[in-house]
Amino acid sequence: MNQRTISIRLDGHKLTIEQVAAIARKFEQIELTPEAVEKIRKSRSMVEQMVQNQQVVYGITTGFGKFSDVVIPQEDVSQLQENLIMSHACGMGDPYPTEVVRAMMALRINALAKGYSGIREETINLLIEMCNRGVHPIIPQQGSLGASGDLAPLSHMVLVMLGKGEAEVNGTRMPGKAALESAGLSPIRLEAKEGLALINGTQAMTALLCLAVADAHALIENADVIAAMTVEALHGIPKAFDPQLHLVRAHPGQQESARKLLAHLAGSERTTAQGELRVQDAYSLRCVPQVHGATRDAWEYVRAAVTRECNSVTDNPILFSETGDVISGGNFHGQPMALAADFLAIAIAELANISERRTERLVNPQLSGLPGFLTEKGGLHSGFMITQYAAASIVSENKVLCHPASVDSIPSSANQEDHVSMGTTAARKLRTVIANSMKVLAIEYLAAAQAIEFGKGKLGIGTEKAYAKLREVIPPLSEDREMHVDMAKAAELLASGCLVPEI
Repeated sequence: MNQRTISIRLDGHKLTIEQVAAIARKFEQIELTPEAVEKIRKSRSMVEQMVQNQQVVYGITTGFGKFSDVVIPQEDVSQLQENLIMSHACGMGDPYPTEVVRAMMALRINALAKGYSGIREETINLLIEMCNRGVHPIIPQQGSLGASGDLAPLSHMVLVMLGKGEAEVNGTRMPGKAALESAGLSPIRLEAKEGLALINGTQAMTALLCLAVADAHALIENADVIAAMTVEALHGIPKAFDPQLHLVRAHPGQQESARKLLAHLAGSERTTAQGELRVQDAYSLRCVPQVHGATRDAWEYVRAAVTRECNSVTDNPILFSETGDVISGGNFHGQPMALAADFLAIAIAELANISERRTERLVNPQLSGLPGFLTEKGGLHSGFMITQYAAASIVSENKVLCHPASVDSIPSSANQEDHVSMGTTAARKLRTVIANSMKVLAIEYLAAAQAIEFGKGKLGIGTEKAYAKLREVIPPLSEDREMHVDMAKAAELLASGCLVPEI
């Protein structure tokens, strides 16, 4: 670990979702910019001055939540911060995956780098080194209300900085102190304001959202090319994707999906002209640009909202070294992320909904004109019969998960914190909806490729690439076999990124 290439420099202003994903999944190394260090020092100076002057400031010289009216003696200010972390580490359930933990750490560092939180330079440096050296706190998934931020998850992150809690290093779970020592690091003692600065924020829900936004983008791109394969398999009518039709309805996502569909189908000999076989296709084919496009627009909104949150100050109180003001407010409230997560979950679920309907058209001989369930020996073989069952089951599960978490709230801290966002619950559900939708699209991918085996003629530019990529790992179905194996392989292909990266 002595020779490290720093690839991402954090200043609190320019962090992208793609960079968060790279830190989380590719273990990219990070550091602060000199400008960020200077801002951190100025902010810290304010805290030390307030403690010295015995000013009554929330979270610095007072208790927390309902105890905000309790003034803490100067000699207990440091113990107050440690007590905060231990008492607030109340998470339960399975731990977050390493990628989520790393994203959470990077986002908290970036928020602190803006210089409004009053943390010491050595404290933020410890968190940076933990991230760079692969010390990953064990953080349970349950326990956050999403206001005041993600208190419980972030407290578990900070426990390790104190030599407490647990962490994972190179796949091994161990006590926090041992984890730090294994990486050549030492625990730190928190000083005034630092505990609150580390845990009062939206970084758990935002970490989940960053990774979800990254995964959703690839899923949207893949949905278009898989739909195009189904259009070919069913001899669909690409005239419905004509740009002049979509220009008169000014939704950019719809226009982009229509463009992508035509690009994927360019050169295809499998499609038909309007009126050749039928006047128009069923909605699940004809309305792909409208449905997929609406999901694209939702994704764009969420991407912008999450990017803003990645570079925001979300703790409390906030210190303004320029004016000397210390303002208690509610920037920790996760409502913007809660709504974004619920919105994206609904939008992604619609990709799965329409995909399952296309799969039904592929396997149903009354709708497709193809052999029933895409097998030549129906009766002896069941072919793709139960793959559609699986897709239908997962789609229905998504419908349950898409009930918005953000419409819920429950009072906490003796009614001092009487409205909360449930944003972390929303973001956790979103990740499940994306994983589920990927499985449904994987089933259509398999079915479309199998249906293509029964036709003749050249495939389109994009569909040929997607078809060939599947056939590299999954052969056509000539007789019944364990279909779950094929389904899992197809889902892995979708999870690996865009099937046709540039078109």
